[in-house]
Amino acid sequence: MANFYLDNPSLKHHLQHPLMKRIVELKERNYADKDNFDYAPVDFEDAMDSYDKVLEIVGEICGDIIWPNAESVDHDGPTVENGRVTYAKGTQQNLEAVRKAGLMGIAMPRRYNGLNFPIVPYIMAADLVARADAGFENLWGLQDCAETLYEFGNEDQHKRFIPRVCAGETMSMDLTEPDAGSDLQAVMLKATYSEKDGCWYLNGVKRFITNGDADIHLVLARSEEGTKDARGLSMFVYDKRDGGVNVRRIENKMGIKGSPTCELVYKNAKAELCGDRKLGLIKYVMGLMNGARLGIMAQAVGISEAACREGLAYARERKQFGKAIIEFPAVYEMLALMRAKADASRSMLYETARFVDMYKALDDISKERKLTPEERTEMKYYGKLADAFTPMGKGITTEYANQNAYDAIQIHGGSGFMKDYACERLYRDARITNIYEGTTQLQVVAAIRHVTTGTYLNRVREYEAMTYKPELEYLKKKLIAMTNAYEKLVATITETKDGEHLDFHARRLVESATHCVFGYLLLQDANADDSFRRSAEVYINYGHAEIKKIESYINEFSVEDLGFYKA
Repeated sequence: MANFYLDNPSLKHHLQHPLMKRIVELKERNYADKDNFDYAPVDFEDAMDSYDKVLEIVGEICGDIIWPNAESVDHDGPTVENGRVTYAKGTQQNLEAVRKAGLMGIAMPRRYNGLNFPIVPYIMAADLVARADAGFENLWGLQDCAETLYEFGNEDQHKRFIPRVCAGETMSMDLTEPDAGSDLQAVMLKATYSEKDGCWYLNGVKRFITNGDADIHLVLARSEEGTKDARGLSMFVYDKRDGGVNVRRIENKMGIKGSPTCELVYKNAKAELCGDRKLGLIKYVMGLMNGARLGIMAQAVGISEAACREGLAYARERKQFGKAIIEFPAVYEMLALMRAKADASRSMLYETARFVDMYKALDDISKERKLTPEERTEMKYYGKLADAFTPMGKGITTEYANQNAYDAIQIHGGSGFMKDYACERLYRDARITNIYEGTTQLQVVAAIRHVTTGTYLNRVREYEAMTYKPELEYLKKKLIAMTNAYEKLVATITETKDGEHLDFHARRLVESATHCVFGYLLLQDANADDSFRRSAEVYINYGHAEIKKIESYINEFSVEDLGFYKA
């Protein structure tokens, strides 16, 4: 029997981070649920034991059911008939397994039949599921939509919809339209209120909707007639039981084939407003997208992990010229960098998840009582870090997932191009991660303000001030040099006071910041657990060289050179 949680000790390492004590105390309201729910923890150790046991169950399902089903699901895929979707047989088995295990609604409060887990262990489960089958993680992970419903819906909606998700019903977020992709303010699906019926009706088309035939939908629609911008958009809840929405077709995709990506036709579909009118995109979808981006980071990390393992296993068994190919420098260098990128990506994923946990828990408490001045400061601090680390993490971990999947195929050589090996599927599955929920280019747009305002630099200096073992001092010195170079690059670009020049180099500046952040996160991992030392050494050397390349490019670049790139 395989267990994807037990075979990866780095997961327990991240679960035991010192900040978890504060996160759990906030999430559990000092363990107030213990008197009302027999499965609620009585203290921190009890809570951590619960997370560990549930993750072990997730790991077993991933290793014994989801991973073995992945190939057939990729081959068969879902089908559509008479406007309804039927999942592949393997997907149905996967859903049945996670439902029976009570793994839907992991992060929802116990009063709605959830497990009330913080985001860290929930995202850890997503990491495990994605390693087993990235397409299925899309279906399972969309339960995160319930978090948005919990945050912005009313109590009546909480009571009616969230227990259904916890019981195993699926969700979708219906945002994109044929003429509104990344530019969601162009959404034109029409929402009309009927005074007679006392409800809203939705009409129009949505496209590229993941799990589009879900039981419960969050829908972005235009509620204010005559508007064409974000201020005319509201968010709605649509219940499949009410009818009015049909699947026109399932997209024929490159990868994540088990997850049906649908084109939906809304025809007088009854819906209800979620939150306030006009805040659909401005507030609610932005919150929804940030949660989704954390989920895509987990998906990318899971794919990176799977690619590393596939590459390593093949390199050990494949012999050429009388020895295993892992013994050739060109191959072992590739494997070492793959592992370093996967470990760095995972460290970034859980650092970001901890920031989100802290911010969300305090924000939730603020709805119950007035926060103390110290708590307000704490919420603001972690909210800013979550806002900064989410685009950086989503942008770079997904790029690394693509690179690792690419390298896994390269290690396999010609065999990797064949469908006989899992790396071929991983390569196709990885490709969407740096596109959906905001392309890498859009993540750079979101991240660059944290470069220019110093959010990343300030956080890196906080990492620098931490105490590290003497034997890691040489890596810290290299990171300090990298950070100084990054700070100088930012000054070089911003001093020109040329917005176009800054936008052109934004990707390079964000990547430079990333190498510093990722390097320090791995250094902290190595400081706590020597098994991370090799990845820290490899990644910091890699990051140092990459910043040198960026430094050379920017220093030799002039504003006039921008003209070369324009059409």
